[in-house]
Amino acid sequence: MLDKHTKVCLCKAIPRIKIKEAVSRGADTVEKVQKATGAGSGGCGGRRCTPKIQELLEKELNK
Repeated sequence: MLDKHTKVCLCKAIPRIKIKEAVSRGADTVEKVQKATGAGSGGCGGRRCTPKIQELLEKELNK
């Protein structure tokens, strides 16, 4: 439930669920996740969301 509402990319309002979906579809690097979701392309240039994406990737890939 929180995955729908917790924003990973604040600039583009991309929720955690979109990041997890991209990872489950095969995005296994930060760059692939960003390309699949649009995260990191906002005003901050990924400075805020890149560490969050990396953390989510590590958790999701190490399940």
